[in-house]
Amino acid sequence: MSDTNPERTTLPRPRCRKLTGVRVLATGSYVPDAVVTNDHLHARLGFDSDWIMKRTGILERRHALPHQATSDLCHEAARRCMEAANVQAKDVDLLLVGTFTPDMSFPSTACLVQDRLKLSCPAVDLQAACAGFMYALVTGAAYVASGASDLALIIGGDCNSRVVNPNDLKTYPLFGDGAGAVLLTKGRPDQGILSYSLGADGSGGDLLSRPACGSRMPPAPELLAKGLHFMHMDGRAVFRWAVAILCDTIQDVLHASGLTAQDVDLYIPHQANIRIINAAVDVLHIPRQRVFNNLERYGNTSGGSIPLALDEAVVEGRVKPDDLIVLSGFGAGLTWGTAVIRW
Repeated sequence: MSDTNPERTTLPRPRCRKLTGVRVLATGSYVPDAVVTNDHLHARLGFDSDWIMKRTGILERRHALPHQATSDLCHEAARRCMEAANVQAKDVDLLLVGTFTPDMSFPSTACLVQDRLKLSCPAVDLQAACAGFMYALVTGAAYVASGASDLALIIGGDCNSRVVNPNDLKTYPLFGDGAGAVLLTKGRPDQGILSYSLGADGSGGDLLSRPACGSRMPPAPELLAKGLHFMHMDGRAVFRWAVAILCDTIQDVLHASGLTAQDVDLYIPHQANIRIINAAVDVLHIPRQRVFNNLERYGNTSGGSIPLALDEAVVEGRVKPDDLIVLSGFGAGLTWGTAVIRW
């Protein structure tokens, strides 16, 4: 795996667009009870706990309990979100779930959650790895803005602990499990997504992948023996790309909205690695106190990362009416989604 492949060419990013007239009605989140600390990883697997903290900023993460799967995390986050908004199941007319660790290939995780919540609406998964929630958020906003949905439930959630290799010293400590949800409904004309950048670069697909257990490499003993059913990541190449795409797309959406970095009240980037976040915000001269992170407690929860952080920011009172919020997700695909939102 290498991002120096001479056959790989970087395509221009798609132009920014906007989806206004939409607002976030409520948020909700859930993480499993099992706390896995760096010291625990050191005692059980021999990981260097100081290295993990210095290289990633992560102190602990949550792992799903044996009886839990992604749909369980998503269901609880959604239930809390609906409770916060005081809405009934009959009111929700669209359900989108961003995940790359579904309970199973089919039925979709969204259908499993839809059944448990007793919703009467379309339900579908969107797979864009760590950018999955942003893809789902923009899609849901398009439905609401067009009038195709009155109340859309958007969830991001993943059980990364089920697809990372416990013997991979550089990857296993990075990831945790969690889910978050938002409800979208009609808003004022000046509310919603002022600008978003949504895109993909499939030429970098081999930098972060789970090769086996799909139609290309169906499950087989020899593949499992090689660990090809686990996540494989070219960490150095992904790091460089992530810093660049975070910087570039934040600049893109701010420029398209006629805003400066100083106009934004709060930045909520994908919680992948504190060094990625700090490198990007330093380049953009964004004060670190305006950047929300909960990475030290949860690690990289992939699709759950942004909505989990957003819910915590809302609960802490760091998101207020009319605030400008920047959300940015990036991950395997390679995929990204960055948006500036008027709350």
